[in-house]
Amino acid sequence: MYRRAYALLVGVAVGMVGLALVTAHHLDRSFVDPDGFLGPAWLRGPLLILGAMLLDMGPRALWLSRLDPRKMPAIVKERWRTHWTRDRLVLVVLGVVCFYVTYVSYRNLKSFLPEVLGTDYMFDRELHQIDQLLFFGNEPAVVLHTFLGYEWIAQVLSAIYLWYLPLVPLALTAWLIWSRNISFGYWFATSQVLAWTLGTASYYLLPTLGPGFEYSWLYGDIDNFDTGTSSLMDSLSDGRATVLWNDVENAVQSVAGFASLHTAITLLWALMAQYTVRSRIVHWIFWVNFGITVVATLYFGWHYVADDIGGVMIALISFYLGGLASGQKFDRQGRSSHPTTTTSRIPVDTPADSSA
Repeated sequence: MYRRAYALLVGVAVGMVGLALVTAHHLDRSFVDPDGFLGPAWLRGPLLILGAMLLDMGPRALWLSRLDPRKMPAIVKERWRTHWTRDRLVLVVLGVVCFYVTYVSYRNLKSFLPEVLGTDYMFDRELHQIDQLLFFGNEPAVVLHTFLGYEWIAQVLSAIYLWYLPLVPLALTAWLIWSRNISFGYWFATSQVLAWTLGTASYYLLPTLGPGFEYSWLYGDIDNFDTGTSSLMDSLSDGRATVLWNDVENAVQSVAGFASLHTAITLLWALMAQYTVRSRIVHWIFWVNFGITVVATLYFGWHYVADDIGGVMIALISFYLGGLASGQKFDRQGRSSHPTTTTSRIPVDTPADSSA
């Protein structure tokens, strides 16, 4: 029933890990599992699934039982029977495993970038010139700093930018577990693995460091304000230097500009919310998050304008291909979708029910 989604998820994950392992062997490097939110990837997946199960059934049992312990087991069993079906469990396990295999491979391939292409093979100068052209001879950073200011705005932009890091696994888990139709969960998962894979390819097709690293003097005024984003940039710079010059075992470099995966992934979230979630409040939250994130990429010097445009293209391609793989149908204007896939327990939604 979900053969195309299965094939895409597994195929991308296998392809990414195979490419990462071959590259690691060729470079005589270790294939590492970089720590992140909730620890290493092998621990993050099970913790997220277990936590989501508890969050799904715990409050429900407390509320419906009116805090009567005798009624809770029956409520939990009913939820397990009606929601945690075989189809749902397959989606959750397959989605989480394929995503994390793809993500860890992405981190390794990103780390190998300077060793594969060399440190001089960069296009920062060309993209910087495009930025100056688009801003009529001005620096985007200077324009944004002058227009938006510093102090509190820097803190707000930093918080939104950094919120992306934990939201990557949390959003994946939420869509896999709570999507009202199984096909929406597959749509989200397949779009995600495609976006991270296309992002990896873009790093090798047009390698850059990003303006904050290549033209760091443009962002010196932000250094006067202690933001988490500035600290992260310093940490990534140190990590890159460690990999390039100190040859420390299991060290990872995570500096790459084109294209912006912050832009790609936050746009994907907004699109998925627009098409699969009924709440307009949720729509606004994700669209505002996307807009602020794009501004933050330029404000702090993570990306050039071209990087953000590339991120938008990656999101649109991944969103559409993920939709096709998961059985979605779009109208001619692309404004609505309904799933053509279904299960015995979750019927096909009508276009009116499933539109944004």
